[in-house]
Amino acid sequence: MALFVMKFGGSSVGDVERMQRVAKRIVEKKLDGHQCVVVVSAMGDTTDDLIDKAKLLNSSPPAREMDMLLTTGEQISVSLLAMAVHQLGHEAVSYTGWQAGFLTDQTHSKARIVDIDPARVKKSLDNGQIVIVAGFQGASDTGEITTLGRGGSDTTAVALAAAIEADVCEIYTDVDGIYSTDPRIVRCARKLNEISYDEMLELAHLGAAVLHPRAVEYAKHNKVCLVVRSSFNHNEGTTVKEEAVMEQGVVVSGIAYDKNVAKISIMGVPDEPGVLATVFGKLADASIDVDIIVQSGVQDGTADFSFTTALDDRERALQVIESFRQQVPYHNVSSEVDLIKISIVGAGMVSHPGVAAKMFDVISKLGISIKMVSTSEIKVSCVISKHQLTDVVGALHTAYGLDTVENVFVGGPQDRR
Repeated sequence: MALFVMKFGGSSVGDVERMQRVAKRIVEKKLDGHQCVVVVSAMGDTTDDLIDKAKLLNSSPPAREMDMLLTTGEQISVSLLAMAVHQLGHEAVSYTGWQAGFLTDQTHSKARIVDIDPARVKKSLDNGQIVIVAGFQGASDTGEITTLGRGGSDTTAVALAAAIEADVCEIYTDVDGIYSTDPRIVRCARKLNEISYDEMLELAHLGAAVLHPRAVEYAKHNKVCLVVRSSFNHNEGTTVKEEAVMEQGVVVSGIAYDKNVAKISIMGVPDEPGVLATVFGKLADASIDVDIIVQSGVQDGTADFSFTTALDDRERALQVIESFRQQVPYHNVSSEVDLIKISIVGAGMVSHPGVAAKMFDVISKLGISIKMVSTSEIKVSCVISKHQLTDVVGALHTAYGLDTVENVFVGGPQDRR
C-alpha cells in the first residue's frame, strides 16, 4: 500500500461529468489498495468569473476580501467531489486549506506557507477515508484567510505530500505529461518521460503553465516524487526528479513562453554607488518581482537601464519609481507592453556551444527584433514582440530537433485507457 497525493486542476473538474470521472479515478486508486489525499482547484473558470464579478463592484477590490471570495471556488470543488466519491460507495471527507493545517504568512493574494499541521488529514486516513483538500488556500496565525496566488493548488499538493511523507504526488491535468513546449501551439511537441527539478523549475518560472514554480521548489527541497499525468487517460506521465536521463542528441529539453511581461526603462539615473540597490530595494519592498535587468553605458555621469516585470505589476512599479524620484533623480521613465519572453531550457546547453546563437538566428530570420536577453547555464531567454508567438515557438521547436511525428492528445471527454 502506498500513500498518494493526487491534485486535479480546474479543467479536470470543470463540470459534473468531469467531476464524476475524477471521482472514479480516485476510487480506482483506493481499490488498488492505496491511501489517497486529493487536492482540488476551483471548477473551470470559476476563479476568473469571481474576479470579474468583484471588479464590476469595485475596480480595486481589497486584497483581504478577494481572498475571502476566491477561496470559495475550491470549497465548492472539494465538497462536490466528496459527494461524488460517496455516491460511488466510498467514504470521503473534504477540508478547507486551514482545516487541513495550512498556516501561512499574512500576505493576501500571494501568501507563503509557514507550516503545515497534517494531524487531521492523517487521522482521516487512519480511519480509511479519502481526504479531499481545497488547494490554493490557508490561514495566517491571526485567523485571516489567505490565498497562495494563481496556480497555488500545485503548491498545496506538493507541500502536503512532503508534510505527510507521501510516496508519490501526482499532478493531473489535461495533457498526459510535460512536453517540450505548449502542445496547444505545437501539436507535434515531444513528451518527456522525465525531467530534472532544475530544468522544470526554469520552465515553470519562464511561463510553462503545467506546474507552479513554488510547487517545483517544494518538490526539489523535500525530494518529493512528482508525476504529471492526464486526468483524461491512463497513459504514463512525466516524472520530475533530481537528475533526469538526457535523451541522446537532445540539447534543449523545452521551450517556454510568458505573455505576462512588461518592460520598464528608467533613463538618466545618476551613475553613483548604491543607486541600483535603492531602486530595486524599493521595488522589492513593494513585493514587485524583477526579472531581466539591462544597463546601458554611462554618458555625462548618468546611465539608462531597463528591466522586466509581470504585466500585472507594471502600474504599481511605475508608481513606486515615481515615489523615489526625489531620492533618486532621473530624466524620465517609460514602459512597453505587448511583449513575450520566450526561453529555451536544457541541462545539455552547458556543454554545447552555439545553442544561443541558433536561437538568435531563428528569431532574426523571422524578421523579429530581440529587445532583451538573459542567460544561465541551462536557459536562454529573449524578450520580443508577442505578435508572432506561434511562429517563433514552432520555428525554435523545429530548429532544436524537438518535433515528433505524432500529434499530442490534449484533454477531451474520452478515456484512452
